[in-house]
Amino acid sequence: MENEGIDYNIVFPHEETTETHWQGTKEPVVILLGWAGCKDKHLTKYSSIYTDQGCVTIRYTAPLKTVFISESFGYKELRCTALKLLEILYDYEVEQSPIFFHIFSNGGFMLYRYIVELLHKDKQFSSLCVIGAIVDSAPGSGNVLGAVRALAATLGPKISPLLKYVLLTLFAVTVFLLRVVLYPLTKYVHKNHYDAVQEEPPAWPHFFLYSSADQVIRPRDVRVFADTLKFKGVRVDSHDFVSSGHVSHLREYPEQYPRKCRNFLITCMKDTKGAHAKTRHRVQDQ
Repeated sequence: MENEGIDYNIVFPHEETTETHWQGTKEPVVILLGWAGCKDKHLTKYSSIYTDQGCVTIRYTAPLKTVFISESFGYKELRCTALKLLEILYDYEVEQSPIFFHIFSNGGFMLYRYIVELLHKDKQFSSLCVIGAIVDSAPGSGNVLGAVRALAATLGPKISPLLKYVLLTLFAVTVFLLRVVLYPLTKYVHKNHYDAVQEEPPAWPHFFLYSSADQVIRPRDVRVFADTLKFKGVRVDSHDFVSSGHVSHLREYPEQYPRKCRNFLITCMKDTKGAHAKTRHRVQDQ
């Protein structure tokens, strides 16, 4: 489907499935933000974890040029995309439902960064109830080698070796200059996704799924980020799959991965219901 220039997919569950799992409460809306170069057929495997639980799912992957070029040069093109994604909730009249994010790699996290900023600062979205987020293989910061590996994997084997070499070299030089050498100066104009969310983190719980074997995102980047959020009062859980590659945890752990996702979503839903119940009791007691 298309909403003013962005291609996305939305799936509504069968009513019987929703009733079985959520028993009369509003079913969660799960927004999945794919990694750079992610095909929708790959993202569908993850969304099925949630549709099988009676959730509404929205799938979206930002274009390669936006992730690898616009963000590298400091253009906030993804902010407009984030705005359109949140407006989809109103288009389908699910803005009163609990909202849950599942984010993949830096490509998804760059977009998530702008969604978080809009939820923080835009009154239009003040009524949205975000209950939690799963972050798979992200975020990473200042890792030029990892960024080059990600682009190389995205370009694939069909591209000319010479053209691939030229593109990777230009990209590596650009990232190194703008995001490493000049970043101490340019960050006042355009912070990267890692620093921006770390400095003004969202309040809802986060679950970081990563691996010590990841060759694209450094595991210590994920751990430092998670510890920073925890220090600032955000409820954080994490799991190191140890041996799986970048965004490959589901393939390597086909039973454990979905179970962890479902359990975290259910916990977030229970916590939200409990918080609403406490609020109602306080109002009644006044």
